[in-house]
Amino acid sequence: MAGCGESGDGAGGAWQASVVKYRRGAGRLAYGAARAPGPLARRDGLSVLGRTGEVRCVDSSGRVLWTAACSGVPNAAHISGGRVLVTTDSLDYTPWGHLGPALLLDLADGAPVAELRGASGAVLSGGRFFLGLEGYDVFDTWEYDRDGALVDSWRSYGHYVTGTGIRVVETDRNLPTGSRVVRLLPGGAVERGPALTDPLCPEPLVLADGTILVLDAGVLRAVDRRLGHSVLAELLPVDPDQTWRCRGGLRRSGDRLTVTLAKEHRDRPGKQVVHTWTLALRPGPAAV
Repeated sequence: MAGCGESGDGAGGAWQASVVKYRRGAGRLAYGAARAPGPLARRDGLSVLGRTGEVRCVDSSGRVLWTAACSGVPNAAHISGGRVLVTTDSLDYTPWGHLGPALLLDLADGAPVAELRGASGAVLSGGRFFLGLEGYDVFDTWEYDRDGALVDSWRSYGHYVTGTGIRVVETDRNLPTGSRVVRLLPGGAVERGPALTDPLCPEPLVLADGTILVLDAGVLRAVDRRLGHSVLAELLPVDPDQTWRCRGGLRRSGDRLTVTLAKEHRDRPGKQVVHTWTLALRPGPAAV
């Protein structure tokens, strides 16, 4: 069932993986990743917290520094350059589902700076942020400055990976998918990397050297900073037109990687088999 090795252009071969344990059983994976309890974001002794109807900032002693009202439920926060960007879920169902406003606040006192629209964000330096949205012919990422002014935009959306530039594991939710791992360049340019099979890959893992691990339709891929890519393991390859029946996840602990893939039965809707692999992750020859 599982094959390990390398393919692709070879440039992503700084890592290798081998299966050390496998199990399967009936079960279900929850839709979406459950957010761990605690602050939405931390920076320099400050923590940003959220609950229905409000955003709060507290210091290291737990003292509340400010509270800002919001119309929904905060789900994520990003801090940069004295600003905090907070994405929210709406309490009411709208044409955009439960998408709520994205609030750009002053980190010093919680004063509103701008109200924006987007489902997920990423932080850049100097009070700049990325904000993205997908659906209804929208498949876009926007860059905003600390005053909420639009700086740049790209036709791309998905899981954002920041560091040396910004890469995106795209999630277009289309069959057949046009999703890729890409890099966003100034002026709205998009550098195209490896094509993906799954239109909705789960959140990737990022290793210390910047390599992205992507679970793509039952195949574990590695993509480096230059968008070079390799296949670390073909665990349970899924046909492109059957990806809608599968959901997966990645988790790392030390040099061990846990990959989970839930696959719905073809003839038993609602019934799933959950496959779980434990892999040993180690640097490859290119990293030595």
